Amino acid sequence: MITVRRAGLAAVTDLGRPGFARQGLPAGGAADQYSASVANILAGNAENSPLIEVTASDFAFTTDRPAFLAITGAPVTVTVNGSRRRAWEPLCVNAHDLVELTGLTGLRAYVAVNGDWHVDRTLGSCAAAPELGVRPWLRAGSVVDVRDGHRPVDHPVFVLGAVAPRFPDPLTIDITAGPDADEAVAAALTIGTYTAKADSDDIGVRLDGPVPTGVAKTDLLSKGVPPGAVELPPGDELLVLRRSHPITAGYAVIAVVTRAGLSTLGQVRPGQRLRFRLRTIEDAVGDHRRQRQVLDALTRRARTAYTSAGVPTAERTAS
Repeated sequence: MITVRRAGLAAVTDLGRPGFARQGLPAGGAADQYSASVANILAGNAENSPLIEVTASDFAFTTDRPAFLAITGAPVTVTVNGSRRRAWEPLCVNAHDLVELTGLTGLRAYVAVNGDWHVDRTLGSCAAAPELGVRPWLRAGSVVDVRDGHRPVDHPVFVLGAVAPRFPDPLTIDITAGPDADEAVAAALTIGTYTAKADSDDIGVRLDGPVPTGVAKTDLLSKGVPPGAVELPPGDELLVLRRSHPITAGYAVIAVVTRAGLSTLGQVRPGQRLRFRLRTIEDAVGDHRRQRQVLDALTRRARTAYTSAGVPTAERTAS
């Protein structure tokens, strides 16, 4: 069992519900899918296992048994009973050790704990979905039922070399040209620096910065849009849709964030500065495949290390 001791804004989630757009349901799930996947791999779980997403706040918890866990995401200070520990590597903790995450400098951190998470699922996922009334928020005193077969290992220090993304200022978000403008418009986005506005949310990031010209800011016939669509709404701003976006929209889509870039977009917080980098479709596909190869290689290293140490592991389920 995980007992939450302190929570600002935190929720149980997973990699979401892909495949329900036809029914009007966005994929949702962890905003930074790469960090969430790495957390579960390091904890010996399947990539799509439930885990805790911490947003722009501190978080603290204990477990009622020795636990094998991992913390990833934006830079954050991790302590166990007050002693500094490393993120982006597996951790062994004893029963009732206090694990704290403080000073999160990006938007989101992820906590994965080895074992079977007995949490409610809707359409195969435990991720938040306001459309379905699913809001798995955690508060101080919340208990998450995680059952595992983990036993303390003799040498509880693992160095698996998980690749943590960099969080420079400004962040770089990769895009491809959108369906409602030519490549010159997308290229114009790469010239300026943008700042995320305070009214950004899980649906989309509103950006202050230079708005490209030459594209009509009129309402279009509503159509399906993907996560990462860079829209040009009325006014002097850009709107970049996140994973929990509405399925349809009626603004011009002048660019689309690449699949690899969506995880970076998930870490953009209000006030964050960012720049766009234009990629070709071939570049974007290659970036995604390389990220997939990094995750697969990490899975193999973890499985080899954990098998010899007696840590239970699960098969990969994400794609």
